[in-house]
Amino acid sequence: MSRSEDERFADIPGALERCPAYSPHPHSDEQGSMAYDAVVRNLAVVGGAVRSLSGETHSTMPEVPWASIAGLRNVAVHECSRVNPDLVRDIVDHQLSDMANAIRNR
Repeated sequence: MSRSEDERFADIPGALERCPAYSPHPHSDEQGSMAYDAVVRNLAVVGGAVRSLSGETHSTMPEVPWASIAGLRNVAVHECSRVNPDLVRDIVDHQLSDMANAIRNR
């Protein structure tokens, strides 16, 4: 059964909120690896949801980097060894809050 766009859109805020909560501390041990994996997984969830949204939805929020989010999802799912941990840290530390605000204010 296919999910509606509203249902897929509803996946995004929770995944965005989990990323900073799961984000590992620098120089952490195995728990840091598990936390990093959880962050990447949630970014992939966001990317999967973004891919299913219509162009009309994307156009209502041009400030959100839709193509980059979907692209990160593709790399995280299909080429996980290419995911750059520094990029993930930058996304979590500097980019997610703006996106979360745009989504909440939809």
